[in-house]
Amino acid sequence: MSKLLFSFAIILFGLLLGYGIQVLVNRNAVSLPIPVDQLRKLLQKTALLFLNPVAIVGALWVVNIESIRLAALPFNGLFAILAGGALALAAAKLLKLEPRKTGAMYGCGSFTNIGSIGALICFIFLGEQGFALVPIYKIFEELSYYSVGFPIAKYYSSSEKTERTMDRIKSLGKDPFILTALSSIVLGGLLNWAGIQRPEFFKTVVSVFVPLGTVLLLTSIGLALKFRRVRDYLRECLSVSVIKFLLVPVLASSLAYLLGFGDIDHGLPLKVVIILSSMPVAFNALIPPSIYDLDLDLANSCWFFTTALLIIILPLLLILLTMF
Repeated sequence: MSKLLFSFAIILFGLLLGYGIQVLVNRNAVSLPIPVDQLRKLLQKTALLFLNPVAIVGALWVVNIESIRLAALPFNGLFAILAGGALALAAAKLLKLEPRKTGAMYGCGSFTNIGSIGALICFIFLGEQGFALVPIYKIFEELSYYSVGFPIAKYYSSSEKTERTMDRIKSLGKDPFILTALSSIVLGGLLNWAGIQRPEFFKTVVSVFVPLGTVLLLTSIGLALKFRRVRDYLRECLSVSVIKFLLVPVLASSLAYLLGFGDIDHGLPLKVVIILSSMPVAFNALIPPSIYDLDLDLANSCWFFTTALLIIILPLLLILLTMF
């Protein structure tokens, strides 16, 4: 129960803090030293370029990464992302959605909240060992979004904007967020492989930096959060929820089981896959609708609906994990 309460507290605090600041600024009740957009970027940079990398290095430093089968973990993550998108397209066809709605729904099925909420839940439910596997699971996340997700979303767009897919992919090699994440994985892995003893204080650092990083990321989301009438998109929200919380977890977890993840470190990699493949729509699923003239209200509704369902999903996940 304490794990659930802590998870909900972190998630709600971050989102409500950001949204509350946004409301106060819009009503001129408070004045920030910098514009809201700059504050959002500052919070994201602090979390992604400092807090998360330090936590990743500290966690990977002591995690058990001896099994060669863990090399398949990033491909398990990629499979979950691609499967979610494919299922969303199938659902859109069954619902007979117009192209603008189909493109938005694809992003909702594919883009998953792994980095903030998923990482936090792995840390709270599974500890440092589970958190350390998150960056490995999501290695191909950004690449799949830009090389597959954005082009497919644009295919269903009526927008005249032309952004070359190859330009987006090439830009990944210069992206400081991706480079920092990969560097932290390499550094943590090298320290682990070298057998260097991790300082005791690093355990405290990781235990503070992981929830703090999540709070900053969720606050940045709350600063840009716009509510829409979910009831207008109830069919789409329910369909995406089935994909996110049932179909994709079953498929991704089955693959993880077949890869033998259940036999590694008391099933830790399998548990990580179960958690990360059961996460809600990512906030960046709102980006393709924004730039490609897709149905932004649909994407916003699916994000809010699936995130709200965590109040049901997290207890179920905790019960499921205790069965292993």
